[in-house]
Amino acid sequence: MINSNIRKAVIIGCGFVGSACAFALMQSGLFNELVLIDANHDRAEGEALDISHGLPFSKPMQIYAGTYDDISDASIVIITAGTGQKEGETRLDLVHKNVEIFKSIIGQISTRSFNGILLIVSNPVDILTYTALKLSGLPSNRVFGSGTVLDTARLKHLLGEHLGVDARSVHAFILGEHGDSEIAAFSSANVSGIPLRCFCKKNCGDICHPKKMDEIADDVKNIAYEIIKKKNATYYGIAMSVKRICEAVVLDQKSILPVSCIQNGLYGINDVALSMPAIVGENGVERNIDIPLNDEEQEAIKHSADTLHSIIKDIDF
Repeated sequence: MINSNIRKAVIIGCGFVGSACAFALMQSGLFNELVLIDANHDRAEGEALDISHGLPFSKPMQIYAGTYDDISDASIVIITAGTGQKEGETRLDLVHKNVEIFKSIIGQISTRSFNGILLIVSNPVDILTYTALKLSGLPSNRVFGSGTVLDTARLKHLLGEHLGVDARSVHAFILGEHGDSEIAAFSSANVSGIPLRCFCKKNCGDICHPKKMDEIADDVKNIAYEIIKKKNATYYGIAMSVKRICEAVVLDQKSILPVSCIQNGLYGINDVALSMPAIVGENGVERNIDIPLNDEEQEAIKHSADTLHSIIKDIDF
């Protein structure tokens, strides 16, 4: 990343998600400088002060409220700003309100000499990732969204609970839209190399497929609505997802993560941002990974892309 300080990050938006991300990154030790930007500067200052008081229990770093001028030498700018999802709303309901907010934010970024990575977290993340890419003029590998990293973590958690194993031993992906058209790619799922169906059949019986898997996939898809109903917002899970993505970038781990990025040809999908497994390192998204999907899953991915295309065509960029 040209002229970028790999140890400096900026978070734009200091609501529940932004502040939770800042707290998670403070504890991670990945950065030595963290800048918080918000339309309400006092809010950014308050969050920076509060979080910085935990530094004696963590690792040394600077945390402060800043302005858009602070982004020029940052390695990662994380955008969490936008109108939050309310009970009864889908993520796609937020499109037009948050696209307008993004026009202002990306406009500010574009006037600075920013050569780092733009990580989109605001919802609907796929639409806003596409918006940020179109408005910023940055290379597509350096503009991507948190995508279904959190959904995938939820899937691993639920599968781990069901199978009675450590969720870290479960390898499975949620793909497509971060939203109602997402799909669980069970055909490629495994438990420490053992295909999920084989593991499940031996340990749980055939009842696991397909009924139980459909139930788990629905739970993953709808759990955010349940959390919002109970506590008005979700923020801890996504904060840990952002930390994991930043870790892959800062440490150049070449991690395979289902981030939302522009698609160009895989499964016949073009000119839309959605989540497929991708290698993520210091230069952002290096390439998508073509994992095996069955015919039904491939059709579901195309349907998810069509859902997003239908929204994009009505947006005035």
